[in-house]
Amino acid sequence: MDVFFESIKVMGLGMLGIFIVISVFYAMIVLLGKVFPAKGNNL
Repeated sequence: MDVFFESIKVMGLGMLGIFIVISVFYAMIVLLGKVFPAKGNNL
């Protein structure tokens, strides 16, 4: 049973890492959108 709970802990850390990376990418995209706003025709 110890191995099962250890694997749950590792899986949780992996999911947390993925969430953090996706959040950083999203923040970078939003920041770039504000720094370099679109000009002209927005289709």
